[in-house]
Amino acid sequence: MLLALAACAWFVLLIAAPVLPPLVAAGLYAAGSLICHQLPERSFHIGAAQLPVCARCLGIYGGAAVTTMIAAWRTGTNDTSLSPRVLLVIGAAPAAVTVLLEWGMVWQPSNIVRALTGTILGGAVGVILADAAATLHYERCARRPSARLNPPVPPI
Repeated sequence: MLLALAACAWFVLLIAAPVLPPLVAAGLYAAGSLICHQLPERSFHIGAAQLPVCARCLGIYGGAAVTTMIAAWRTGTNDTSLSPRVLLVIGAAPAAVTVLLEWGMVWQPSNIVRALTGTILGGAVGVILADAAATLHYERCARRPSARLNPPVPPI
């Protein structure tokens, strides 16, 4: 559940950045500059203000937020029989195709297409992360009573 809340909070902060207080917004734009190219022509804008990440990155974070939130409300683990690697390759394929077409100067997709392909990738990553988080064994982190507090076992 914490993973889902963090993913949703990050996504909401990215969208709200243009209207947040300047100090908070500056931090989001600085963080965005570390993870994204922030090209204006490849980013969504709210009014005249550009979002802190490009359309594809925004789609990735949105897809991850949605899938981790869905996984938090489900019971059990991942229903897919696909390995995480296969799921990641399938999720990344649409984004990879659009990137290759851009680099080859064959097609310049719109920001909506970039965001949609990013959403597919983010969804796959979200499923993988949620499944991994569901398999953590927290009982190993629990405090155990000290061995000194237990009385010694009498010899038989």
